[in-house]
Amino acid sequence: MENQRLILFAALMFVAFLLWQNWMEFKAKKYPPPAPPVATAPANPANPTGASAPGVPGQDVPIAAPAVNAGPQALGGGQRVHVTTDLFEAEIDTVGGDLRRVGLRTYPESILHLDQPFQLMKDGGPEIFIAQSGLVALDNAPAPNHYAQFSVEQTDFRLADGQDLLEVRLHWSDPAGVKVVKTYTFRRGSFLIELNQRVENGGAGDWRGSQYRQFQRTPPATVSSYFGSGVVTYTGGVISTPEQRYEKISFDQIAKQELNKPVKDGWIAMIQHYFLGAWVPNPGETDDFYTKSTGGNRYVLGMRGAVQTVPAGSSGDFRTRLYVGPKLPDVLAQIAPNLQLTVDYGILTIIAEPLFWLLKAIHAIVGNWGWAIIFLTILIKLAFYKLSETSYRSMANMRRLAPELSRFKELYGDDKQRMNQEMMALYKKEKVNPLGGCLPILVQIPVFIALYWVLVESVQLRQAPFMLWIKDMAIPDPYYVLPLIMGVTMFIQQKLSPAPPDPVQAKVMMALPIVFTFMFLWFPAGLVLYWVVNNILSIAQQWIITKRVESGADSVKSAAAGNGGGKVSEQFGKLVSLAKKSLGESTSNKRKK
Repeated sequence: MENQRLILFAALMFVAFLLWQNWMEFKAKKYPPPAPPVATAPANPANPTGASAPGVPGQDVPIAAPAVNAGPQALGGGQRVHVTTDLFEAEIDTVGGDLRRVGLRTYPESILHLDQPFQLMKDGGPEIFIAQSGLVALDNAPAPNHYAQFSVEQTDFRLADGQDLLEVRLHWSDPAGVKVVKTYTFRRGSFLIELNQRVENGGAGDWRGSQYRQFQRTPPATVSSYFGSGVVTYTGGVISTPEQRYEKISFDQIAKQELNKPVKDGWIAMIQHYFLGAWVPNPGETDDFYTKSTGGNRYVLGMRGAVQTVPAGSSGDFRTRLYVGPKLPDVLAQIAPNLQLTVDYGILTIIAEPLFWLLKAIHAIVGNWGWAIIFLTILIKLAFYKLSETSYRSMANMRRLAPELSRFKELYGDDKQRMNQEMMALYKKEKVNPLGGCLPILVQIPVFIALYWVLVESVQLRQAPFMLWIKDMAIPDPYYVLPLIMGVTMFIQQKLSPAPPDPVQAKVMMALPIVFTFMFLWFPAGLVLYWVVNNILSIAQQWIITKRVESGADSVKSAAAGNGGGKVSEQFGKLVSLAKKSLGESTSNKRKK
């Protein structure tokens, strides 16, 4: 019992920590830190920082500017090329040919602003996230990096109705005769962008060089988290290698130690909640993965390809792919091996992936993610019915023995050893396992946690309506109806469970529904819906089993009472017969006399 009290106290302290964490996050959102001072933009657009290259033999890859302002002018601003497709509203800067802004048209900013695409990439404000690329030549040959000035024939490109492909070309040339055409290819219905940097060597000698691709990003101004869960969704770098399919490279790691390793058949990405950007090289390609902390709270994650030779009078292509969009597991799995792991279910991926598949299959039938969650919860409950039955049966038996346990505490409260002996003797006599209610629950915990992560990571729930007032399953219930129902169901569950013999523990347990109700106010509606349905099903099952156990105990008592009454009647009958016999013998003796 003392151990239980310690566990409850630790749980309460953990809840208090979560409350404090959410309060600090709220303050950070309401009172953000002042913006950093604006620095003067570098004078030389070809290499504004004079930054030295990371240590790669024979190559000099420029890295983004350190300690500069987060505004677009500090990144080097030229003309903006506007690109509109069925999925994107994007902007490409003629300085470097960078992809500076990407809005996702099929994923609005919020349900209140359905006409505003969600801005996944941007080069202004406190948070920067851009995709950069360039070429690096050997032997001091000319090549455009992401500081080079490109030219365009037009500044507005639009995917017309009936058109499936849109190409955006940027041009760069050098007096030595080297020309580069940088082409972005957008396809209808695809978040995958193709990039080709074609080198046209009009010089007198061979041109030798390689391409690089990188993301430049600042950490989020506020931490993306779900209050009450104790879980913070990850924002930062990710790489995939044959040795390690999915490895996080956080901003802190980049700041402490720069990465520089050759990788074949890998990819790099910058991920956040629901969305990501990923550079995906061609299959079989070997690249050098690198990271860089540039100062000014900016971090770079990139890759450099192998050196290619373009003979004089010919051309050579440097191709790559860039995914910019939502975390859709099926789509990502088709683009590159292990890219679907950016939908991060944690260590329980092996359980979470089948659950997500089942959730999608149910949604395909019912057409509503809220009802899909309800039916999935019912199926999981049915799958664990027997385990739950064992647990609730044990809890019902413990509840039946609660008065006797309280009596032991009164009698032997000062003698812990004697009290434990009496309790174990009672458990043995009544054939009750005090841990029987815990073990089945422990078996189910990994499944519940995996389902939690499925609901957290599924972009399909973002802005997905359920019914009535719930218009978005990924944000809290605006009227707090579901959290209040959840709190009521927790209270009912406690009433059906055995009360702790310790008054302190009993008070703590009574306070937990209130504490968890308060926490669930900030939970996404989809998660709260899952807990409400699960609690209701648990209450129904627990109530039925508890009634059966109590009815069985009453029947035993009645039978025992009945058997006891029969024995008394039998003994009374024997006494009456013996009395009659004695009386008869006495009468006979008198007559003889």
